Amino acid sequence: MKFPVIIFLISFLGTIITQTSADPWHDAHATFYGDMTGAETMKGACGYGDLFKQGYGLDTAALSTALFNNGGTCGACFEIVCVNDPKWCIHNAGTIKITATNFCPPNYSKPHENWCNPPQHHFDLSMPMFTKLANYKAGIIPVKYRRISCSKKGGVKFEIKGNPYWILVLLYNVGGAGDVTDVKIRGSKTNGWLQMSRNRGQNWQIGSNLVGQSLSFQVTVSDGKTLEFDNVAASNWQFGNSYDGKFNF
Repeated sequence: MKFPVIIFLISFLGTIITQTSADPWHDAHATFYGDMTGAETMKGACGYGDLFKQGYGLDTAALSTALFNNGGTCGACFEIVCVNDPKWCIHNAGTIKITATNFCPPNYSKPHENWCNPPQHHFDLSMPMFTKLANYKAGIIPVKYRRISCSKKGGVKFEIKGNPYWILVLLYNVGGAGDVTDVKIRGSKTNGWLQMSRNRGQNWQIGSNLVGQSLSFQVTVSDGKTLEFDNVAASNWQFGNSYDGKFNF
């Protein structure tokens, strides 16, 4: 994702943040779940596993229904700042940058303060990220957020699961726009690219037997950019292993 030059600055309680013409700030709220270890943030609705091993660490959030987009937003990156709450916002805390890795489910049993219910925009952060913006005793804070380009180290990763007749591939460590919108797979013996479908989050599936073939992938992210990752997994690939695409968006 490419952004234009900065055109003006906005200040919230002493925190200066940049504003560009292509990435406006939006109003939302933020809470946190789990403790400082982040153990409860592992796995989740996007289909990721150990977020430390996969490179996300604790710089993550669960998204409300309106932002989650049925898992389509998994992998997207956001910049968040605490605003308009002098009691709880840490002065000059600046912004945090997170990747969407989980879903904050709605709760229709209460008439009020259901922060993850539609149409509200809400981020349920890991506790370490929340406490970079505000004291944990705040519980909930008003924030502004915007989409940003994801900056990841190394190549896009492909974790292959399933069985000989059904392949499930988790894409993670995706840079650029971050959220994958389309995946195609090609075996060394197939006739061209085969369309995969979203299983959940960033897990993509296909009902084909590609065992014994080297695998290539064609990946499209939400800004429309498409990359081909040729021969990501050699013909002796194994279920349960992850393979490095070598480059990124």
